[in-house]
Amino acid sequence: MEEIQKRDIRKLSQADLEEFFLEQGEKKFRAKQVYEWLWNKSLKNFDEMTNISLSTREMLKKYFIINHIQVDLMQHSQDGTIKNAVKLFDDKIVESVLIPTSKRITACVSSQVGCSLDCNFCATARLKRMRNLNADEIYDQVVAIKDEAETYFKRPLTNIVFMGMGEPLLNYSNVIDAIDKITSSDGLGMAPRRITLSTVGIPKMIKKMADDGVKFNLAISLHSAINETRSRLMPINDKSPLEELGESLRYWYEKTKRKVTYEYVIWDGINDDEQHARALAKFCKIIPSKVNIIQYNPIDEGEFRQASKAAVEMYVRILESQGIIAKVRKSRGQDIDAACGQLANKNEVAELVKI
Repeated sequence: MEEIQKRDIRKLSQADLEEFFLEQGEKKFRAKQVYEWLWNKSLKNFDEMTNISLSTREMLKKYFIINHIQVDLMQHSQDGTIKNAVKLFDDKIVESVLIPTSKRITACVSSQVGCSLDCNFCATARLKRMRNLNADEIYDQVVAIKDEAETYFKRPLTNIVFMGMGEPLLNYSNVIDAIDKITSSDGLGMAPRRITLSTVGIPKMIKKMADDGVKFNLAISLHSAINETRSRLMPINDKSPLEELGESLRYWYEKTKRKVTYEYVIWDGINDDEQHARALAKFCKIIPSKVNIIQYNPIDEGEFRQASKAAVEMYVRILESQGIIAKVRKSRGQDIDAACGQLANKNEVAELVKI
């Protein structure tokens, strides 16, 4: 007897499930029940689908699997931040972070295993990109952090940021599918305005988002508004220089009328002078925007060092003089390597550094 090749059931739409049940001689409404268990209730196995008969559950186990993530290791920071090492169905690892503040609890999630970009200041960039995450794997990270928020803080998850491992726009379809599930009433029912996608800035994909009419927020990892400096920091700028990025952002705003947030780290001796601050202020005038100045989180003893307090204050002064909102963000979770730019499997980084 030929062995049945089991499919990942969460790759099926509700319509696909309806077709499956009809083929098996079952009622079509079973599909809605199963779909609700999978996405709204985030079940990890078929045995817990209590409103479905035992024989139907056994049939589901015969044809399908649920490739659910597992939180392999959970680390707690002194400031309350929680970092999850998440094991995927193929034993690969990504990391996600719960970031608590007095007003919100944010889930920072990954979109790829590793990263194909070479940003010189980021620990994740030292990991080779092994594969894109599936939509359900992204969704599961959010569910895990939602559960941790309720367990450890007795508060709901309020915000989601795609600022973990990988470049979301290089895994566009899965990221969009995951956000659709997160915001759907069949899923977690979160408002799109509570979600922010952070990207290095890939012009053609920014335009595609605008054409697709997305409702979530856009953040750009900028770090310099001078091409020479930005290319030194982020080699992708050679392929998509600031002029192209700016043009795509104009397109974004024309289509969506949504302002953008620029994420910006100031490094000692790299971009900590008035020339860079004034270039940033000029770039911010392309479309309505605001700036988050992010504290740098060292990944080694290399060339990148946090700029002085005076340099940060100079940036804020120049930006505010131009009517631009600038917020200085303090990093959280540094003691467990959970802050911005620090997410990476430590063992893999160590091996890559040795090579």
